[in-house]
Amino acid sequence: MTNTPHTEPPSLGELEEMVLLAVAALGENAYGLQVQEMLEQEGGRSPQLATIHSTLYRLEGKGLLRSRMGGATSERGGRSKRLFQVTSLGMDAVRAKREAREGLYRLIPGLQG
Repeated sequence: MTNTPHTEPPSLGELEEMVLLAVAALGENAYGLQVQEMLEQEGGRSPQLATIHSTLYRLEGKGLLRSRMGGATSERGGRSKRLFQVTSLGMDAVRAKREAREGLYRLIPGLQG
């Protein structure tokens, strides 16, 4: 058996997928509160901010996101925000999920056209 690098995106749960999509939509400077607001407005979900943060870190651990510290702001009492962006592996995961869902939707009678 040969050891080949794992190039397939890791599996995602529903919340992980939605958080990944929100970060992708928000661009290079996405942070927890923005993701939470987007999921409430666009996704019909209201997860707690702590849940969003743990999901962001989990996605980063899977290599789907990367983060950096932004500048400190007076609104945050001089604290910095952790800013997230999607990696190329993360975009591969977004594409794979979309293709899988679209394939299944095409099989449902009455949804075409």
